[in-house]
Amino acid sequence: MNTPAYQTTVASPVPPQDLSAMVGHRFIYTYANGWQYEMYVKNATTIDYRIHTGMVGGRWVRDQDVDLVMLTPGVYKVSWTEPTGTSVAVNVLPGERVLHGTIFFPHWVEEHPQRTVLFQNDHLDQMRAYRDAGPTYPIYVVPEFAKITLDEFVGENNEDAVAIAPGDLPEGWADRTN
Repeated sequence: MNTPAYQTTVASPVPPQDLSAMVGHRFIYTYANGWQYEMYVKNATTIDYRIHTGMVGGRWVRDQDVDLVMLTPGVYKVSWTEPTGTSVAVNVLPGERVLHGTIFFPHWVEEHPQRTVLFQNDHLDQMRAYRDAGPTYPIYVVPEFAKITLDEFVGENNEDAVAIAPGDLPEGWADRTN
């Protein structure tokens, strides 16, 4: 059995946190179901993202508060709850170019996904109103693996990293790979 490079205990359960493989990086990834997403890890507590294809393709969000942690070297978790009531947990392994995301859509989003296909920041009150009106249940759970097709460092707190809607990007922009 391999011993990890660090030890945690009941009294000190949090491993050392090195978020440098995540913070300031833009990831473009495609889930096994074909949905293509983009996540920019703006800093240790905030992401911006765009959804290029899928049930809510065209949606984009800036300054989403997240919980970002390193679970073990090379393995990260990003999780958050949106004003829509959607919750997301994404495990990212940048070195392996793979991630696993689980999206927990409230029932109203499954029934009316088009309501969320916009720049969310300009419609926060409306998203909360939809969330509060529901219905919430049953939750539509989408667990999928994804291939990271692009990992580029664009710098921490770069306001230009996600500044326009997915549909306003140049043709083929999200198809770039490295």
